[in-house]
Amino acid sequence: QVQLVESGGGLVQAGGSLRLSCAASIRPFSSYVMAWFRQAPGKEREFVAGISWIGDRSDYADSVKGRFTISRDNAKNTVFLQMNSLQPEDTAVYYCAVDWPGTRVSTMTKEYDYWGQGTQVTVSS
Repeated sequence: QVQLVESGGGLVQAGGSLRLSCAASIRPFSSYVMAWFRQAPGKEREFVAGISWIGDRSDYADSVKGRFTISRDNAKNTVFLQMNSLQPEDTAVYYCAVDWPGTRVSTMTKEYDYWGQGTQVTVSS
């Protein structure tokens, strides 16, 4: 069973930054994709960013392009999400997800096999 543990959420003022981390307890025998989703109260879970196995391909939601950066450290089975210029509309619970095995970044929740417990990000105006 793969476990994902997120950290780095919190309260920040608009314009501020946060860095999320997600460590996966995984012994990969094949490539896997890592991604971040978020869910605001009363809304569906939505794709934020995803990154391929060797990090050569990444994808972002239009709403975060130019502000968020996803990266990964395969030696530590960890994915990061650097969030800059945060806005109140970024307030949500952020979830780490893994598609294993996987090579292509998908924006669809159904493609991901494992999920973290979520970490709250709150941006005040």
